[in-house]
Amino acid sequence: MCGITGFVNNSKGAVDRTVLERMNQAILHRGPDEDGFYVRENVGLAMRRLSIIDLASGQQPIHNADKTKWIVFNGEIYNYQDLRKGLEERGHKLYTKSDTEVVLRLYDEYGEGCLQHLRGMFAFAIWDETEKTLFLARDRIGKKPLLYSHQTNGDLIFGSEFQAVLQHPSVSREVDMNAIDSYMNYLCVPAPQTAFKQIRKLEPGHWLRWKNGEIETRRYWLPDFSKKIKISEEDAITETTRILREATKMRLISEVPLGAFLSGGVDSSVVVALMAQESSDPVKTFSIGFDEQDFSELKYAKRVAKHVGAEYNEFIVRPNAIDVLPTLVEHYGEPYADSSAIPTYYVAKETRQHVTVALNGDGGDESFGGYERYAAMQLAELYQRFPSLLRKAIIEKPVGLLPSSELKRSRIRDVQRFVMAANMPRSERYYYWMSNIKDRFKDDLYTSEFKKATQENRPYHFLEQWYKQANSAGMLDATLLADQMTYLPNDLLVKVDIASMANSLEARSPFLDHKVIEFAASLPENIKMRRFQTKYLLKKVAARLVPKDVIYRQKMGFGVPIGKWFRGEMKDFVHSVLLSEKAMNRGITDPALVRVWIEHHETGVADHTHHIWALLMLELWFQRFIDP
Repeated sequence: MCGITGFVNNSKGAVDRTVLERMNQAILHRGPDEDGFYVRENVGLAMRRLSIIDLASGQQPIHNADKTKWIVFNGEIYNYQDLRKGLEERGHKLYTKSDTEVVLRLYDEYGEGCLQHLRGMFAFAIWDETEKTLFLARDRIGKKPLLYSHQTNGDLIFGSEFQAVLQHPSVSREVDMNAIDSYMNYLCVPAPQTAFKQIRKLEPGHWLRWKNGEIETRRYWLPDFSKKIKISEEDAITETTRILREATKMRLISEVPLGAFLSGGVDSSVVVALMAQESSDPVKTFSIGFDEQDFSELKYAKRVAKHVGAEYNEFIVRPNAIDVLPTLVEHYGEPYADSSAIPTYYVAKETRQHVTVALNGDGGDESFGGYERYAAMQLAELYQRFPSLLRKAIIEKPVGLLPSSELKRSRIRDVQRFVMAANMPRSERYYYWMSNIKDRFKDDLYTSEFKKATQENRPYHFLEQWYKQANSAGMLDATLLADQMTYLPNDLLVKVDIASMANSLEARSPFLDHKVIEFAASLPENIKMRRFQTKYLLKKVAARLVPKDVIYRQKMGFGVPIGKWFRGEMKDFVHSVLLSEKAMNRGITDPALVRVWIEHHETGVADHTHHIWALLMLELWFQRFIDP
């Protein structure tokens, strides 16, 4: 596990090693163990290493047999031992025992086709001295980040995080206002956009090739929901268990201490149970709780650990948002407002005191239908079958008369939000439910200047394109594809990668193995979710591994009470940031409306938790990265 960075000068001008070293130093947290550099004329590659595999000889950059190709690599290839064996049988003589050299030798043989052989998480760069090309690639689902800046003069600059890329003097910090508009909807900036005009994200499942100042990008993987298998429920349980066991076992390879996050939910419980079955020693598990939580899953986590014979480590912390926010803003590098980044950061920080690698349950919901919104989408499909006149007279008109507010949480509001979106086409409905600041609120929130700057931006497109791509797929499969291509890589995986690597901790996710994702995509919809029961199949799998009462219960979130904080301990801080002269003159939002939102939230007139959090994280980002 590492961080990588570098650049190639199209002008053939010599690389400034001082700049390269500064870029590399900016991602020290991703690899505190050692660094490595490749500098030749107009090309510079660099990396920071967190040593996990081949501690003795895995130093990067790594070269091929004739030293014409050089690689810097971030991630883990879990099937590298089998791939290495094949390479050796074909005559390759490798000089390290690392997975990184395996990737380079496969590139020697197959070019970009090497990506089809890799099973793992990765982002890497390969310089070919003979062809004078720089090849970048990112793993299928987007576990590992990769940013790049293609300059007008043809230069290419890349890095694992914004801090690295922004160290290069050619990279402007000019804000991409369209990205800020998209952020208002999604609480994160969707790829390939970033908050900086000159920086783009290499999308998951893509590679990029630079040559003679020009770049080419191409997608090499996409899950296919069209090829369904015929399978009984019992066989589906057996095969799902088998493939998850295989994916988990592969992720146990490590030369350093290894453990697991255990929330007590279905996905992490399955992973820990399978780890316990595949490990000769008790699995080290790590669970976190908070003083202010109205509910806690710790009792379930403890029960799972005891059931499978794992070592249980529990941490109770009181998150201090004001103290941790500067750290989060610094590491995420662009506006990011998923508040569960706070507990994720804390559990990573505590876990790193004990192990260097931690497995988790990320990705189970997006492949096996785990969110309640999937059931709501299914209910809406059923709702649309009722005659229009009947819906309006018996349901929509009475519901519309109920006393409620779009901005105040209640069961009535939930019903009204459902009815409001239920008649929409699938993609519009899901976009409405997934949006933080609804498009219709933007007219009042945005300044005329910002409206003009973002009038061509279409945040809806990021979801819509995947519903179109899904083509004839059913509602659940189309929505799973949309989440796998947007919510998962843009929000959840960014959250975990940044929070874990900020603490020099490697996170591994068996559910994100592409073989698991492809198998889940091949399953019929009604075996993944049945009669509005989310994660129907996966719960059947889990019930054979851990106690049933841990599995069949209400799903709990992993969050902190920021709405309550805004009325109490963070009240003055919110005022000092969002109602400051600097923020009110930013030219993006109407200061008067922001003030009203804050006042209404504090007095309980409306719940603006997510709106205030999004605006707060945006302003803090401006102050850290944009203001002089």
